[in-house]
Amino acid sequence: MDIFVAERIRELMREQSLNQVQLAAKIGVKQNTISAWLLKKKQPSIQSLWLLADYFQVSVDYLIGRSEM
Repeated sequence: MDIFVAERIRELMREQSLNQVQLAAKIGVKQNTISAWLLKKKQPSIQSLWLLADYFQVSVDYLIGRSEM
């Protein structure tokens, strides 16, 4: 799961020209949390996946690699 999540978050951030600090502020987490997700050191909690999905307007299934949007 962590492989897809990191790739999908990075892709979505790139599409919206967001850096880690900006994304963290928009979804209410710390920048080091975003960094840990992108470096595959931590996996987002289900609550964080919901926040990411809502912000980027994608499904949780997309974020975890179970669907293609």
